[in-house]
Amino acid sequence: MARSSSGFVAGLTAAALAAVGFLAYQASATAPADLRSGAKATGSPSPSASAAPSAPGAPGKPADDALALPPGSGSGERVVYALADRRVWLVDESGKVIRTFPVMPSAVSPAPGTYAVTSRSGTVRGSDGVQVEHVVRFATVEGVTVGFSAAVDGSMSSPDPTRRTGGVRMARADGDALWTFATVDAKVVVVP
Repeated sequence: MARSSSGFVAGLTAAALAAVGFLAYQASATAPADLRSGAKATGSPSPSASAAPSAPGAPGKPADDALALPPGSGSGERVVYALADRRVWLVDESGKVIRTFPVMPSAVSPAPGTYAVTSRSGTVRGSDGVQVEHVVRFATVEGVTVGFSAAVDGSMSSPDPTRRTGGVRMARADGDALWTFATVDAKVVVVP
């Protein structure tokens, strides 16, 4: 009896290894070229690949262009917020993009222009009732304060269009990066 159960276990092990090998092949066949070639990541954060091939508000825009810093977005160290693309770029003093990521716009949006971070809060309850962290405020529109934040629960749901809220939501990791980058008085450039 011991021989037949060890043969059964050996058969299960062989089947499991074959399944893992097949899944590994499938994963490598669909991985981006830079990952298949074994290219190593650099020490600085790269643009997030979480954007769709075509950014919202820009039909037919190639994927590379969707992540490119918008023209006319200023110079020097700044946060760039593109309303139509629903995307933020963190740009260093030399003009190099150090991170870009998608956001969920607030119900109330600031007009295109240049702003400065006016205040920050570690954790608060958002005007929509959601617990948020790393709040970076930069504008006021008709009495509604507009700022970037990340929901503690990780959600990025569309704002209720019937409520006048100013929270521009992002993923928590992106919120961490923006919090570190955008201190009080940091420049925020809003583009259409």
